[in-house]
Amino acid sequence: MVEFPEATWDCLAAGIPFFSWRWLHQLEASGSIVPRQGWQSCHLGLWRGEQLIAAAPLYLKGHSYGEFVFDQSFAQLAGQLGLRYYPKLVGMSPLSPVQGYRFLIDPSEDPAEITALMLQQVEAFCRQQRLLSCNFLYVDPAWQPLVEASGWAPWVNQQSQWVNPGFEDFNGYLASFNANQRRNIKRERQAVAAAGLQVSPVVGEEITPALMERMHYFYGQHCSRWGAWGSKYLTEEFFTSSTADLRANLVLFSAHLGDPQEPVAMSLCVHTPDQLWGRYWGSEMEIDCLHFEVCYYAPIAWAISRGIRQFDPGAGGSHKRRRGFVAEPRTSLHAWFEPQFDAILRRWLPGANIEMGLEIEAVNGELPFTASYDPPHA
Repeated sequence: MVEFPEATWDCLAAGIPFFSWRWLHQLEASGSIVPRQGWQSCHLGLWRGEQLIAAAPLYLKGHSYGEFVFDQSFAQLAGQLGLRYYPKLVGMSPLSPVQGYRFLIDPSEDPAEITALMLQQVEAFCRQQRLLSCNFLYVDPAWQPLVEASGWAPWVNQQSQWVNPGFEDFNGYLASFNANQRRNIKRERQAVAAAGLQVSPVVGEEITPALMERMHYFYGQHCSRWGAWGSKYLTEEFFTSSTADLRANLVLFSAHLGDPQEPVAMSLCVHTPDQLWGRYWGSEMEIDCLHFEVCYYAPIAWAISRGIRQFDPGAGGSHKRRRGFVAEPRTSLHAWFEPQFDAILRRWLPGANIEMGLEIEAVNGELPFTASYDPPHA
């Protein structure tokens, strides 16, 4: 990232913290996203003279971890055809399955023209390096047609999302559920209170280096519980450096017995004035329903109090549906540079996308809302 001017990059990337210069820089500078971990930064910049007019966060990947768009079946197919699947080129904010990836283009430029030009450069690079594929993950829906116009193939997956229709308080959120689920949520919150715990949001100057060190501990502990499936990608340095560089967009939800600076469990979220993203959590106590309180209910209450429009709780977890998170389609865009491989996947994708649409519809048809409540979509 040091090759790019921070202020100019951030003007191009305005809106989503995960694509800001400092977020991407800290991932690299902290040793979290580096070649020895299977991530080689390969960012593309388009300059007019000395002025950066467009950029694309890109990474050469030696594996498929940390993407949350699961293409291992593609890798298996490549092996069956005698093709090398890795390395591949990926466009995303590393480790963050957040919708909004696009080329970062100066608003005074023609987005269609610049996108087509940059795609030509990406394809030329991939062919020169003999890469099998390039993949843009969790793309911005407004940018998607510009890429599809160049022949890139869409692959639809799903992700949970909570959209605030304008609740005045947490009770308004509760009222959207049927009676049975309202009782369940109240019971889950009471279980945490009965353990003597309070959950408090921590923002701004209250986010100290010591608290971020504690967050890293919780993060690592949670990852270790999954054993071989753990996803411990971020170093302690990423958390501690975030204290100053990223603090304006962070909120911690501290579960504590007295002092929020001495948590027994905690989650880390990222926010803007209208959106909240859940990222990491961990606990040193096994308390029934604590995960739901720290990662869902307390953040939702905080989001409502601040008028935040959307809450993306992160990847995975069918249990999110029971807490009011709606399944939403998420599209990735792909180009494959070997004719047989490309032809096979392009034949498969339309049917797979239809099936995913039906699955999303079925999932949302079983959400535990009242008959009169129509959950809004993003």
